[in-house]
Amino acid sequence: MSEEAQPTSKHERGVPVSGRRTAFPPAQWLPSYQPKWLVKDAVAGVTLAAYGIPVSLAYASLAGLPPQYGIYCYLVGGLFYALFGSSRQLAIGPTSAISMLVGTTVAGMAEGDAARWADIAALTALVMAVMCFLAWLLRLSSLVNFISETILLGFKAGAALTIAMTQLPKLFGVKGGGEHFFERIAILWGQIPETNTAVLTFGLVALVVLLLGEKFLPGRPVALLVVIASIVVLSFTSLGSLGFKVVGELPKGLPDFHMPGLRLRDVDGVIPLAFACMLLAYVESVSAARALAAQNRYEIDARQELLGLGAANLAAALFQAYPVAGGLSQSSVNDKAGARTPLALVFASITIGLCLMFLTGMLSNLPNVVLAAIVLVAVKGLINLRELRHVWRVSRFEFIVSMVAFIAVLLLGILKGVIVAVLVSLLLLLRRAAHPHVAFLGQIPGTRIYSDMERNPDNVAIPGALMVRVEAALLYFNVGHVRDIVWQKVRAASEPLKLVVCDLSTSPTVDLAGARMLKKMHEDL
Repeated sequence: MSEEAQPTSKHERGVPVSGRRTAFPPAQWLPSYQPKWLVKDAVAGVTLAAYGIPVSLAYASLAGLPPQYGIYCYLVGGLFYALFGSSRQLAIGPTSAISMLVGTTVAGMAEGDAARWADIAALTALVMAVMCFLAWLLRLSSLVNFISETILLGFKAGAALTIAMTQLPKLFGVKGGGEHFFERIAILWGQIPETNTAVLTFGLVALVVLLLGEKFLPGRPVALLVVIASIVVLSFTSLGSLGFKVVGELPKGLPDFHMPGLRLRDVDGVIPLAFACMLLAYVESVSAARALAAQNRYEIDARQELLGLGAANLAAALFQAYPVAGGLSQSSVNDKAGARTPLALVFASITIGLCLMFLTGMLSNLPNVVLAAIVLVAVKGLINLRELRHVWRVSRFEFIVSMVAFIAVLLLGILKGVIVAVLVSLLLLLRRAAHPHVAFLGQIPGTRIYSDMERNPDNVAIPGALMVRVEAALLYFNVGHVRDIVWQKVRAASEPLKLVVCDLSTSPTVDLAGARMLKKMHEDL
């Protein structure tokens, strides 16, 4: 390990920090901040801003909001996360899944009113922030464990295809339409003869450049270069007259500070939407933060992430934005650009603020097809075919569970898909808890130790005895399963049994139903 990479504080070495400093992470890393890190954080911040501006413009279109709302997400979300988040490289902003979730759900609430749409999106961020604060107070950070990686694998793949289907009409230069995945496919298929060749060609060129940049220049703001090049081409050539739709003039200046114009009782359905956003944001943020922390050899505080996300979304609600989260792609850009502390997010916000004040006019000729290409490249990373193949080989049951989440998103949409994924995860947990492994023990040859005969076929059974070990707590919802398994073994014994031994060393809890089951079994035996 180089001298520069040596941990210099308890926080960097992963030693837990106690007291008030846990709620305000800058108090942990600022005292050990080294002046030579300042340049690295500044470069990382500018790089992150260069990456985030074109991506946020594209994600705002997914959310059904004007492009500047996506930039506002990056502007304020990262700034407030830097004050309360525990990760040093996590970048906060709009994400594809949450943007699509907001866009498809709010569409039915806004009734075509653009101002109401923006207010509902901000109100969702406010409710999400309150949920994050409550979860932090109640120490509910274990919430992330209720969504399995298998469920997320299928959900992300379904979300990626759903998002892609909203962008393909822009790529072909047609109107598109439809509310659900398969309806969108049917409508797009019918509009293929109307394809605008110039728009499609332009979009495919942008896609190729973005994909090549992702492969050969990872972590570099290739999307920004594509955006600049497309603006120059449309501004100084006659291509703009061939049916290209552009972003148009963006409002100049920083967003206004105000509360959402709607109250909770004014909008039916905001609470489920906010909960789904919080669940997605927390799972994605903590997963990304842990991956980056492992690479940089420090620990994050999963509970503190709730406070960081709550602060970021409160800021988003108060500054004309919508729900934000930490994403792995933008965080990787931040990390590879050299970010050492959350100060990089502060530099990114400053850069974005300057762009909003002085450079918004330059984006008026940005074609929508380029934003569609950026989204298509971004969501490509949500489909992990290698991991899906691995799950198929290792566990067909887990693969089926993943496909349930995948199909639920395609058939029901992202919001209902999230709910189905949560329900499937909970049912899976209950199923496993209700069917614990019951081990039948045999003696390890040459020792006085006993272990599971199913896992150790060479073990020796004790004649006339049956030794049972329940590898879980004995609770009211699993005692029936345990009782049936034991009685099946008793009745299937090849010789009369004289002794049944029940080993409860791996059963941390036995409730009243469990005790009654043991008493009844004792009497029957």
